[in-house]
Amino acid sequence: MGGFCGEKEALETAANRVLRQSTGLKDIFLEQVQAFSVPDRDPAARVISVPFYALIRIDKHDAGKVDEMGATWCSLDEVPELIFDHSEIVEKAKERLQMKASLELVGKELLPDEFTLTQLRRLYEAIYQRELDPGNFRKKVLGLNVLERLNTKNTEESKKGAFNYRFRPNSDELNGHERIIKI
Repeated sequence: MGGFCGEKEALETAANRVLRQSTGLKDIFLEQVQAFSVPDRDPAARVISVPFYALIRIDKHDAGKVDEMGATWCSLDEVPELIFDHSEIVEKAKERLQMKASLELVGKELLPDEFTLTQLRRLYEAIYQRELDPGNFRKKVLGLNVLERLNTKNTEESKKGAFNYRFRPNSDELNGHERIIKI
C-alpha cells in the first residue's frame, strides 16, 4: 500500500499512518528501503517515493481494513504485475530484508514468544526464498548465543518433539561482524 506524506509529517510517521489505515496495525517494525527519484518514474507527475517494508504477522491484521483498502496478501513469488517501478521497489525491499537478516536475527515480530529452530529456519527460508540446510542453520544460529533453549517441547512437528527457544534479552544485534547466513 502507498500513500502521501503530509506537509508537516515525518516519513516514518506517514509510513506508520498508512500501514495503520491499511491493516489496522500499529507499533509494527518498519524500515526504510531507499529513495526512488528518477524524474520520469511516474508519467503523471514528478514523484519521489521513499518506501518502507514492514514485518507483519498476517494473523494479527484487521481483515476488514485490508479489504476496505482494496489490498491483498500475496507470496513474494506470486506478486502480480505492478505499475511504474514498483516491481523494482519490491525487489529492493526484499534485498534490504535479506541483508538485514544476514547481519542480525530478524523476525521476532513474526514468531511466537517460544518457537522451535525449525520455525526460525522456515522464517529464514521465506526471507531468502530458498531452502537452508537444517544442520548448518542450527549450528550457525546456536553459535551466535542469542537464543535460550527452554525446557518445553513442541510436539506438533514430530512425535519426539523439538525444544522451544526464545530470544535472549538484548539479542537484537550480533557482536562483531558475524553473519547468520552467508549468501
